Amino acid sequence: MRRGKMISFLTAIVGIFMISIGVVLGQDEKNFTSKIVKEIKDFDIKNMATSANMILREEKEENSFKENLLLTEVSMEIAPASIVIPPRGEVYEGMTLEEVALQLEKTLKNDLSGKGMVIASKSIELGVDPFVSAAVMMHETGCAQAQCSSLARNCYNYGGQNGKGCGAYKRYDSPEEGIAGIIYNLYKNYYAMGLNTVETIGPKYAESTTWAQKVNWYVNKMKNA
Repeated sequence: MRRGKMISFLTAIVGIFMISIGVVLGQDEKNFTSKIVKEIKDFDIKNMATSANMILREEKEENSFKENLLLTEVSMEIAPASIVIPPRGEVYEGMTLEEVALQLEKTLKNDLSGKGMVIASKSIELGVDPFVSAAVMMHETGCAQAQCSSLARNCYNYGGQNGKGCGAYKRYDSPEEGIAGIIYNLYKNYYAMGLNTVETIGPKYAESTTWAQKVNWYVNKMKNA
């Protein structure tokens, strides 16, 4: 009898122990499962966050590219209105070198005819007013008359310059050299010294008190031809 009770008691204890083990195992499995589920959820959330950030970044970059493209298109549309057109080569009072030469040619006569470009280019090169240069030559040579002076025709001296080769006057070897010589004289002895108007050049250049008035007459004639 006592032995049967003992067996029953041991059986009960074993049963309780097995139930306890089952409960513990059940709880561990539940905890393990919960842990796995939690990690999966955390992994999904992290991946979703990363994907969302990437999408946002890509959208931001795309929007930035579109904005820059739009600004570029707008700039291209308004650029022509704001571009400063480069000079067309003006060298004197809004005229190009060719235009200055053509304007001079309207008045140049006899030996000076056809020398407009030579006068214009050399004058602009040295910073001398091309119309003053041409006017001095026209006055000094008398080329506006039937023919130029013998000094101009024979010695290519278009400014009445003193020197050697033509009596008391300087001789040049070609029309181009003579033109360059008178313009250089105006530059070196007048413009470089601050005498850059007909009125300031006159008293030093000639003894005549009407020299400036006569030269200015040619200047105005050439400009308004």
